Amino acid sequence: MLDGFGRTIHYLRISVTDRCNLRCRYCMPEEGVEWLPHGQILRYEEILRLGRIFARLGIRRIRLTGGEPLVRQGLPELVAGLRAIDGIREVALTTNGTLLKDQLPALLRAGITGVNISLDTLNEDTFRKITRREGVARTLDALDACLAAGLPVKVNCVPVAPEEELVELAGLAKDRPIPVRFIELMPIGLGRELHGRSEDELRSLLQSAYGPLSPYSGHLGSGPSQYWSLPGFQGQIGFISALSHQFCHSCNRVRLTATGFLKTCLQYDTGVALRPLLDGPDEPLEQAILRAIAEKPACHQFAQGSVAGGEQHIMSQIGG
Repeated sequence: MLDGFGRTIHYLRISVTDRCNLRCRYCMPEEGVEWLPHGQILRYEEILRLGRIFARLGIRRIRLTGGEPLVRQGLPELVAGLRAIDGIREVALTTNGTLLKDQLPALLRAGITGVNISLDTLNEDTFRKITRREGVARTLDALDACLAAGLPVKVNCVPVAPEEELVELAGLAKDRPIPVRFIELMPIGLGRELHGRSEDELRSLLQSAYGPLSPYSGHLGSGPSQYWSLPGFQGQIGFISALSHQFCHSCNRVRLTATGFLKTCLQYDTGVALRPLLDGPDEPLEQAILRAIAEKPACHQFAQGSVAGGEQHIMSQIGG
């Protein structure tokens, strides 16, 4: 699919739930979260139907997100169903990793093609402050289980921990053949109240600790991350810097929320509600998707602060 600015859209992020077993400070409050009623969340059968329609329109890569997708029962069945759709080449997962190890065998049998594990620190006290829960050991066990199984795995870090802990986290790529990626904190929902670090700050920090960063020439996916090598590292360091190094001109993705809203840009509430159209034939769904893609915004305007039509939901309700 081509949007109104000539960008090819082939990547779909599907949120399967707004629920999570952690309470990350930039994602959701500790208490008082009003969960979506089950009746408002897309059933797996509905997701698979939409997956087939999206595939016919040109979507080739799907990533399952949440909240935390592994809190929803039967996720491997959804993975298997999506993998069986003609045209879908990849079905990957983004998870906090705390529930992953136990479900990994079933996910592998279902055909999962890759996993991104969100982990912001290796320090259990800081982890507890960020997530309001415990889980570093479980997450690292899941990471190593993915490596042992030969499953491509990446670590995603939102850099809100102390500097020395970010340096330590980057060291995972020294000891393991994995990319560790630093994702700039997005000013959405609760993220507006926190301070993250820019790519330039992180580059300076990591080079002081490990030596010069050099561009990585290999291929590690078709997303926005820019990858770098460090001396003596088995893996790579990645930066996803939507604020300080805007990459909207090459955006290739859209998001489907757990309620069936096709969201075309992270900052804006633009898009189309697909769930009400599921009672009818495929053609109106296809036309609604194509119209939404054609109207996809040119770029975000986070530097301007509040904008007309800005997203009002917290990150767990959007799907990241």
